[in-house]
Parts: sequence; C-alpha cells; structure tokens
Amino acid sequence: MNKVLAIICEYNPFHNGHLYQLTESIKISKPDYVVCVMSGNFVERGNTALISKWARAEMALRSGVDMVIELPTIYSISSAENFASGAIKILDSLKCDTTLSFGSESGDISVLSKFAEILYEEPPEYVTMLNHELAKGLSYPKARENAMLLYINDIRSSANVLSGSNNILGIEYLKQIFKYKSSITPITIKRSGANYNSLTPSDNIASSTGIREMLVNKKSVKELVPKTTYSILKSELGNGRFVLDVSQFEKEIIYKLRCMSIAQIANLPDVTEGLEFKINEAVNSCNNLNDLIFMIKSKRYTLTRINRILLYALLNITKQDFENSQKVTPYLRVLGVSENGKNLLSEISKNKKNNVVISVKDFLEKNNNKVLKSMLEKDIFATNIYTLGFKKTPEANLDYTKKLIVI
Repeated sequence: MNKVLAIICEYNPFHNGHLYQLTESIKISKPDYVVCVMSGNFVERGNTALISKWARAEMALRSGVDMVIELPTIYSISSAENFASGAIKILDSLKCDTTLSFGSESGDISVLSKFAEILYEEPPEYVTMLNHELAKGLSYPKARENAMLLYINDIRSSANVLSGSNNILGIEYLKQIFKYKSSITPITIKRSGANYNSLTPSDNIASSTGIREMLVNKKSVKELVPKTTYSILKSELGNGRFVLDVSQFEKEIIYKLRCMSIAQIANLPDVTEGLEFKINEAVNSCNNLNDLIFMIKSKRYTLTRINRILLYALLNITKQDFENSQKVTPYLRVLGVSENGKNLLSEISKNKKNNVVISVKDFLEKNNNKVLKSMLEKDIFATNIYTLGFKKTPEANLDYTKKLIVI
C-alpha cells in the first residue's frame, strides 16, 4: 500500500513556515508521496486567495509536494468543521496508508485528540454547558471554548487551546477522523515563528497574513518565502493576476444581496435566528462592504461568519447545496502532480469509486451524480468570479482551459 503524507492547506501563499512543516513531516513519516488538499480561489476565512489555485499548486509542487487536489469551494469557504470534513473525506477516499500532518500552536497531539473526542461524542454534561454559554448571546466559537474549559476542568493544560487558529483546525481534522472511522494517522508539528495572524516576521518566517499585508504595502518578502514561491509571486503580481481581498467584489456582493428576497437570504448557509432581516436592512442602507459588515456584526455573529455569508451570496451557494455536500464523497480534482506523483495519480484512477477529475468538461459530460456535478459547477463559477478581480486579462472558464500542472 502506498505511504502518503497528507497536508490540508491554503498556501496563501506558500512560505518558509509551510516549508518547515513539510520537511519536518517528511522526516517523521518517510512517505512514498506527499499529497496536499488545498483550497481553491476562495478560502476558509471568507476571503479570496491572493493568487489563483494553479499558481499556489505550482508553489507546492516546486517545494516537494507530489500531488495537489483542490478542496471544493463549498467546503473551502465553510466553517472549520465543514472545511475539515471535506478534506478528510477526500484523503480517506485515496485508500492509502496516510499520515495527516498539521501545524498547531499546541504541538501536543494527545491534548488536541482529547478535545476532538469530546466534540465528536458530545457528552450530555458538555452539551448542557455549551447551551448555557450560547444562552448568554456568545458566538458559537467562544461559547464552545468556555464550555470545553468548564467540562475538562483543567485550565493548565487546556487554556488557549481553542483560541489558536491552527489548533482549532487540527481538532476538527481529528474529529472528522473519529467521525468517519478513518485509518488516517494524525501527527502535529508545533508552529514555528510568527503566529497565524501576526503581521510581524520572526527570523525568516512570517504568517501568510503578514506576507499578504507586506505585499499590499509593497514591501519585499524575498527572505520569507522559498525562491520558487518568490518567482511565481513576482510573475503573478507583475502580470496583474491577483486579488488582494474580497473587497474587490464589493459592488457585486451588494448587488446580489439587493436582488435577493428575504427568503433567499434566509436560504444562505449560516443565516439563522432571523439574521436575514438584519442583512436585508443593512444592504439597503449602505453601498460599501465595511459599512455592510459593521451593520450586520454582533456579539453572536463573528466577522468570519459574516464574511462567509457574503461569499455564499456572491457564489450562489444555498443551504440545500451545503446539505447535499455533506452526504457525498467529493471528487478528486487534481490541479497538478510531480513526475513521482504521476504514479499515484495512475493508482488512484484505477479505483472506480474515485471520481478523479482531470478534465472538468469530461467529468460534467460523463458523470451522472447530480450533487458532484453541481459542486464542480460551483468551483467553475467561483473561478469565473475570482478572475473578475484581476488587474489584467480577467479570463473566464480557466477551469476548462488550464491543463494539469506537471513539474
């Protein structure tokens, strides 16, 4: 059986911290292949990727990855739980001897596993504590963190675990491994250098957030990324093939929401408890994104959750789409492979249960699964929206014309 090292990522962009995690993980797992499941052109925090999924896939392949599989849009812009669910289902479908490596602030797989097990099993006492915290009007992430600390009753080992962004995602990966009874073996690499949202580099490592901020301010990131990443970044930025953030689509989002009825807004994922009325009132009272978000935001609804809702509206994603995606094993949309990765691609393609997508045209014409076809159509539409933000050559239908990357 093929030994695979798997990494779930956004690589927005690929930097020295990612390279450190990759090399350390290879040392530990000694794989035959390295596979990344990577977000497409829109990412988990309800924002755009800086550069396209193909450019980011090439960064990964040139840094030692053997295969990059796209995480479908419907998962990649969702909550940590659904982001993790889609990625784990993809990795499980490979049917390989898979080790999943993820970065974490904790660096302690046993502590993270303990949290994941509680969240998966949901003991009655924990659920009571969670409902009590939610009744205070807290956002779900904060209520969950409070309830977990109360339930575990061990502040020393548990404090700040659920406030670390990488910890949260790691716990969700572990929870999904429990849920799907997967044979995937998890390991974690303690995050080195700058924190997840830090704007300040530490030695030659900066967060993706910090690197994007530096690029906006026209500061050099040459020492913070591998040479191949820097070369690709330079090319993409120089040729206008980038989108700084979701504000590029400010007018499109406001237009879409103004065209929607109250019922249609209510049918967007994450819209609950009458939030549709607040969104409708806000969108008819302002004409810029910052004001819109400020008018919707409350203690109950985090900024990230609101950003995701705005993306759901922009990309025509409904609650039904969301529910359907939870019932299927996603297709394997391969963006690129190394020469070594070609062998793995050949192996996984032999399994008739795997819906391997190299040509979107062929898949849409030949596959009879309506849910998978709809999900892939969302990916294609998301790319068409994304490229509208390019400074030059905002080409449509790149999912049809871009060929498999082979490094």
